[in-house]
Amino acid sequence: MDFSLTEEQKLIQQAARDFAQNELLPGVIDRDEKQEFPKQEVQKMAELGFLGMMVDPKYGGSGLDTLSYVLVMEELSKVDASSSVIVSVNNSLVCWGLENFGTEEQKEKYLTRLATGEIIGAFCLSEPEAGSDATSQKTTAIDKGDHYVLNGTKNWITNGGTAGVYLVIAQTDKEKKHRGINALIVEKGTPGFEIGPKENKLGIRGSDTHSLIFNDVKVPKENRIGDDGFGFKFAMKTLSGGRIGIAAQALGIAAGAYELALKYSKERKAFGTEISNHQAIAFKLADMHTSIQAARLLVYQAAKDKDNGSNYDVSGAMAKLYASKVAMETAIEAVQIHGGNGFVKDYHVERLMRDAKITQIYEGTSEIQKIVISRSILK
Repeated sequence: MDFSLTEEQKLIQQAARDFAQNELLPGVIDRDEKQEFPKQEVQKMAELGFLGMMVDPKYGGSGLDTLSYVLVMEELSKVDASSSVIVSVNNSLVCWGLENFGTEEQKEKYLTRLATGEIIGAFCLSEPEAGSDATSQKTTAIDKGDHYVLNGTKNWITNGGTAGVYLVIAQTDKEKKHRGINALIVEKGTPGFEIGPKENKLGIRGSDTHSLIFNDVKVPKENRIGDDGFGFKFAMKTLSGGRIGIAAQALGIAAGAYELALKYSKERKAFGTEISNHQAIAFKLADMHTSIQAARLLVYQAAKDKDNGSNYDVSGAMAKLYASKVAMETAIEAVQIHGGNGFVKDYHVERLMRDAKITQIYEGTSEIQKIVISRSILK
C-alpha cells in the first residue's frame, strides 16, 4: 500500500498547517475560555476552499479527494478542534449529502452557498431519546401534500446557532419505522423554528452547539432529500463518511498533543538533564508516536477506500474507533509529560485532552463503531 502524498496534497497540507499555526493558534485559548465561535477564522477557511473541499467546482467547491480533506482536518485539529469540527460538519455531513443525494435545484440553491462559505450547514439527527439509536426519531414530519409540518427537538447540533441551512431527520410514518424517516432541508428563520441555548461543554468550546426546536414548521416538499422514506439511509450513508472526518480530527488532536509533549520534553530539565533523556519519558513518546502512526494509516486507508469507490463503512469505523482512542490516550500522556504545567491552559495540552473526549462520542460512539465492525466480521 502506498500512502505517499502527491505534490498537490503536500501543498494543501502545508497550507492548512500554516493557517493553523498563523491564524488559529494566536486566539485559540481565548476562544475556548469564552466559548467564542471563530467567525473570522471560518471566513478565512472558506477563502482557502476548506468548507467545500470535495464538492465539484461547478458548485463552488475545490473538487479535491478525501485524502486531501483528511490532511486539512489533521492539521487544523492539531491546533483548534473547535474550528476543525465546523469544517468536518460542513464538508462531510452537509455538502457531501446534498451533492450525492440532492436534486439539481437543491444543489443550485444551497450547495454552492455552502461550499463557498457564504453560509454554513448543520446536520440534525440526535434527539434527547435518539442518539446512538437513530431509529427512535421523535421529531415528526407530517405529510400535508405539498409540504411537511415539522415538530420536535434536536440536541447537540454543531453549528446550531450559526448555520444558514439545516438537514433535519424526522419521522413521517411511524408504522414503517426506519423506512418512514425523511431528511428535510430547513432554512434558518423559517417560522416556528427556534434555536435553544448554547451548550456549556467540556471541550470544543469554540464550536456552536445548540438544541433546536421545531413548532409546526412548514417545509416545502421540494426540500425533501431523496424519495419518501430515504431519510434514515441518507443519515447512515452520510455518517459513514463523516466518521472519516472525525477520525482525522482525532488523529490531529493526538498528533498536536504529541508534538507539544516532544518539544517540552527536550526543554524541561529534571535531575540534571532534559526529561526526554529519562527512559520513563522516552518510552511514553515512543508509544505515542507508534500509536499515532498506526491511527494515521487507518485513517488514510478509509480515505483511500472512499476515493476508490470501495465500501468504507468498516474502514471508516475502525479509523474512528482507533484514532479517537489514541487521541484520548495521547492527550492524557501529554498532560502527564508536562507535569504541573500540563494542568495550565497556557500550555494547550489540557485543552487538547478535553477536546479529545468528544471524538469517542459524536458521529457514532466507540460502542457503535464496534457494532459496525463486529457485524461485518461475523457475517
